[in-house]
Amino acid sequence: MSRGIYIIANDKVATNAIALLNSIRAYDTETPVVLIPYDDNYHQVASILKSRFNVTIYENFEFIDRLAKRVHSSFSGKFFRPNLLRKLSCWFGEFDEFLYIDTDIVVFEKIIDNLDHFDKYDFLSCDYQHRGGINDVFPETVINENVFDLVELQDIFNSGWWASKKGLISEQDIYATFDDCVAHPQYFTFTQKTSDQPIINYLVLKHIKQRFNLVNLDNSVPGNWAGSEHFIRKGNVLFDPSSDRPLQYLHWAGMRIEPGSAYWDIWAYYRYLGETMPVFEPPAPKNKEESKIKQLMKLIKN
Repeated sequence: MSRGIYIIANDKVATNAIALLNSIRAYDTETPVVLIPYDDNYHQVASILKSRFNVTIYENFEFIDRLAKRVHSSFSGKFFRPNLLRKLSCWFGEFDEFLYIDTDIVVFEKIIDNLDHFDKYDFLSCDYQHRGGINDVFPETVINENVFDLVELQDIFNSGWWASKKGLISEQDIYATFDDCVAHPQYFTFTQKTSDQPIINYLVLKHIKQRFNLVNLDNSVPGNWAGSEHFIRKGNVLFDPSSDRPLQYLHWAGMRIEPGSAYWDIWAYYRYLGETMPVFEPPAPKNKEESKIKQLMKLIKN
């Protein structure tokens, strides 16, 4: 039974990919990691990750090409960031059991060990999207038209971190989901720049029954979103002070990673692990009045 980690990246996100792989290898030097190219501009990041972290390239390019063509034919170029759907290739790759991780994440443990829960389940997530972010995935239409019930919607997840088993999703399942999206766009929410998230959630909720969110293991599992301001740093790991438990990973979903951003220091530690960290200019102070004006203009525009 083979296990491994998939990531998706191109040269544009090389620095994030290095931070992620530094964090993975800080706790796990053995688990194989495979890069799924986001687009054709991936050779630089592939070379870096191969030489430093022994990352290999996804082998089934024929499937990626076929998937990309079907996305284009289904959505006729009207789909936001369609290349994110290349992460669907995980179900057709080399690993029998796999974990997918976005590159705007750093981990704080041997993250592959979470797959030990596959003795009971076929799909794993690990976030609190179901508590506060349902509207980032589906509109209320899915409830009103009985597409999913409230119990099923408790299993929605952030598409930046999830795990499953090879072969549980077929190519036809994917294309049927694309067809449903085209026929019923009212079932999907694409307003939050998460073009892959509604489709992957729809696919999983429809076709994989044995799902489990790891935050439900007990009542004190920490969250992992960088937009949460209460985490504290102990050494090179973040902790939730309410339970004094370490986070499994931190995800900058929907956020820029730059000097002055949330938990920049922890990201920079893993990005430059083993290197001399550059000196960064402190961020310019924010103009509160200008910020209020921007907020007002946004309200008017909406």
